[in-house]
Amino acid sequence: MQNRGNTTTSNGLSWAAAVSTGMVALYITLVAFGNITDFGTNQAYVRHVLAMDTTFQDPDLMWRAITSRTVQDAAYVAVIVWESAAALVLLAATALWALRGRSGGAARARRLATVGLLMMMVLFGAGFWAIGGEWFSMWQSKQWNGVEAAVRNFLMTGVVLLLVQLSAMVPGTTARPAGTDDGAED
Repeated sequence: MQNRGNTTTSNGLSWAAAVSTGMVALYITLVAFGNITDFGTNQAYVRHVLAMDTTFQDPDLMWRAITSRTVQDAAYVAVIVWESAAALVLLAATALWALRGRSGGAARARRLATVGLLMMMVLFGAGFWAIGGEWFSMWQSKQWNGVEAAVRNFLMTGVVLLLVQLSAMVPGTTARPAGTDDGAED
């Protein structure tokens, strides 16, 4: 009976990881799609953040500002490319979760989901929270402050990443000890 409960827990966590990965995949897919089809809206956001034109204008910080439209637009395109790549990775991970009945399917889904979720954490944690928020002082802007959204996305993605990792660690499942993963779990 004990083993049956662990299997149920494992299946529940596996489904939760699959659905959560799918939700993040849907979210970042819609974000990338929106940025591609409505390029100008967030282009203005990136330009204002990098130009630091709505911050406190502290001379000790303004040397960080990037006012070149070409560089600003290149940064925005890089963000869109990163978002699109993360979306594709997470969509593929979601598909693998759905097909996990095959040998090693959950392990592959978990690895791919981990890559995509880490891409999201880098985007929102390093890109928007640290670089945008602190380096370009985005937190000072009333109009173009995306720190709260970045933190929300970073934390949400972190919770999903923990769930994905926990889905492999339930006692009584076929998860392998660290360093011995041969892709044949689940």
